[in-house]
Amino acid sequence: MKLVFMGTPDFAVVTLKALVAAGHEIVAVYSQPPRPAGRGQSLRPSPVQDYAAEQGIEARTPHSLKSTDEQKSFADLKADAAVVVAYGLLLPQAILDAPRFGCFNVHASLLPRWRGAAPIQRAIMAGDAESGVTIMRMELGLDTGPMMKVGRAPITPETTASSLHDELAALGAKLMLEVLNHPENAGTLQPVEGVTYAKKIDKAETKIDFSRPAPEVRNHIHGLSPFPGAWCVLAGARVKILKAQAVDHAMKDALTFACGNGAIKFLLLQREGKGVMDAATFLRGFPIAADMKPT
Repeated sequence: MKLVFMGTPDFAVVTLKALVAAGHEIVAVYSQPPRPAGRGQSLRPSPVQDYAAEQGIEARTPHSLKSTDEQKSFADLKADAAVVVAYGLLLPQAILDAPRFGCFNVHASLLPRWRGAAPIQRAIMAGDAESGVTIMRMELGLDTGPMMKVGRAPITPETTASSLHDELAALGAKLMLEVLNHPENAGTLQPVEGVTYAKKIDKAETKIDFSRPAPEVRNHIHGLSPFPGAWCVLAGARVKILKAQAVDHAMKDALTFACGNGAIKFLLLQREGKGVMDAATFLRGFPIAADMKPT
């Protein structure tokens, strides 16, 4: 098919690569404009724009799609469909209507649960037993379109946002290829019941609350791992916790701490300005007294 691809982060690159490998013609890629990054704050293209450049695909990075000029430029591509994966810009009706078969989106949740910006993190933080991917035909509402394909993935006590991100990126690419085999299908309307919204992660909610039950603390830690990272203060230092285990009680372990119910054992940690370390490596360079408690 003749496709426009619209996406920005690494999550989206997985689907773009699959479309290229399957032989679809990518007539243009749309991505968020380059952003300041690194110590020098130089402008850095998105992962999707970088990949498009490697493949010799035209990349467009408008700040908005609201102008008639941008909408005409998009329509002039005469695409069969647009594939949208974590693009980050709202698509006006004129954009949604331009491709022959419309616009298809990879959304990293089991819709209608976790519509919105942070479905992977919110599913883990909420203690959901499973997550997944929904391929939907897009409409103006926020993640409200008809469902074309659904794939499921379990959430275990070991699942982190990073591991689920990678699993769902691959699953979304596979399902999108299947949808494009029959783009004329109408899909299935989303259920009216069960709608929840995955609001963007706020830095104010990243601090660990040890008054909560241990499984909830673990879910909080894993849902924010590796970014932005749940954190606490240990021996006066701010430390991110990237992996943890809920246990029945506080054992004689320098990195196991009581919670509102049960205890949490830190497995992967990162001090400010340092790399990620396992518990043993962390303690060798940063001893913790047996009676010390995090705040």
